[in-house]
Amino acid sequence: MAAGNKDDSGRRRRRRFAVSVRTRIVATITVVITVGLFAVGLSVYLVERQRILEQVDARLHANLESAHFIVESPDPEAGPWASSSDALAVVVQRMSPDDNTGAMGLVNGVITFVPGFDLDLDLQYQGMFAAHVDRELDPGEAIIGTYAERGVAWRYLATTVSVEGSSAPEEVVFVMVYDLHAELAEFNEPVRMFVIASLIVIVVVAATGTIVATRLLRPLRQMRTTAERISAQNLNERLDIVGNDDVAELAETMNAMLDRIDAALDSQRQLLSDVGHELKTPITIVRGNIEVMNPDDPTDARETRALAMDELDRMADLVQDLAGAAALHGPKPIDPHAMDVAELLAQIARKASGIDGADVSVADAAGGTAMLDSARITQAMLQLAQNVVTHADGRMEIGVSDAGEHVQFWVRDFGPGVPEHAKSQIFERFHRGSNAADKPGSGLGLNIVQVIARAHGGTVRVEDAVGGGAVFVLSVPRGAGPTAAPPPDGPVIPPRPPLPGPDPDPDPDPDPDPMIDRRK
Repeated sequence: MAAGNKDDSGRRRRRRFAVSVRTRIVATITVVITVGLFAVGLSVYLVERQRILEQVDARLHANLESAHFIVESPDPEAGPWASSSDALAVVVQRMSPDDNTGAMGLVNGVITFVPGFDLDLDLQYQGMFAAHVDRELDPGEAIIGTYAERGVAWRYLATTVSVEGSSAPEEVVFVMVYDLHAELAEFNEPVRMFVIASLIVIVVVAATGTIVATRLLRPLRQMRTTAERISAQNLNERLDIVGNDDVAELAETMNAMLDRIDAALDSQRQLLSDVGHELKTPITIVRGNIEVMNPDDPTDARETRALAMDELDRMADLVQDLAGAAALHGPKPIDPHAMDVAELLAQIARKASGIDGADVSVADAAGGTAMLDSARITQAMLQLAQNVVTHADGRMEIGVSDAGEHVQFWVRDFGPGVPEHAKSQIFERFHRGSNAADKPGSGLGLNIVQVIARAHGGTVRVEDAVGGGAVFVLSVPRGAGPTAAPPPDGPVIPPRPPLPGPDPDPDPDPDPDPMIDRRK
């Protein structure tokens, strides 16, 4: 009891620290959705950021071409440029205004010209930037570069403006700037909306996943609670089957498994009850006779000893039969091989003839082969033969007939037959007929025959014989072997046993084969 409580507490402790299936499902879905949205958002952001930067450079190139055009194409009415500074002033004034831009003109590194209208970026007082451009720009060149100092990030165009024959200074500088922070900030609002929408989607998916997982896993939780309530004393409870999905199929499988367990436990309880009942009688007989035995009377002692030995032998036979029946319920109760059924019947007839009191004749013997376990089929047929000796006069016919895809081994007796009401019970464990109280046997023999038949995928039945008596029919499938002739290499035939001869042992109850059940 203490061990059981310890196991229960261990299971509760593991369950307390375990993560439920529902939590893992919802967490997995949420993580996948989050990673997917993050990957999509990051990809879109990087692509859009690169597009904005490329657009900035394209606009700077366009303004560079515009500046060159203005310098090279002066106003025809005003005539040629008087100086480079005049051309610079016009370029600065005529530049195409754009969001987040600024422009200026440098003369000898000093900011001299700015647009006559307000721009988003005022460069009038950016002396340090002007010094940076003056350092980077070589005479007669144009550059596009990036200025990132003092918390700003500017993408700028700087080009020299020079007019032939101009008065000093001959070269001046036109500068146009894009504020990258401001340009990219315009994309921040869509990014922010995407983040908010993604969070909403994640929350909705997590909530929906929780609801769906809860409903789908509810039958599994009911299975767990039902399994916890079920014990060896209470196997009547079954799972409710709702719907026709995989969970419903699992519930059906669980119910079928519980039915099999319930049947197995009922069979086990019945077996224990039957065994107890079968052993109780000989124990009571032995105890009662020993209690009243006179130890000083040699005759009484010998008779009591003989009676005790007989009852102990009967109990030993019962235990042996139970062990044999248990072996037939093992993982591999039979080992089938291709057998010539006519030859196998001949082998069985020779062995059955060795049973004390048996008068065996062979009738029909169909040809062909079948996939059989010869030892088990022999055991079943000899048990049927022994049953004839025990409950009839011992005269019998045995044969094997072809029934299409099945082979039918049969034993016919000439006794009183089997009552109609007993035909459905005669193969049950420990069942004995009303006239078998004074006959030897444990009541397991015919049940073992039935188990052997079922192990082969066949059946066993009893029928009324024409002219009186009963016919026990053992029907088993032929299997995959040929039906008309043995295979090319020959069937696997058991060695021919010696014909029965006189037994030197004076024991009145010889046992020519250990496979024979001599009690039913």
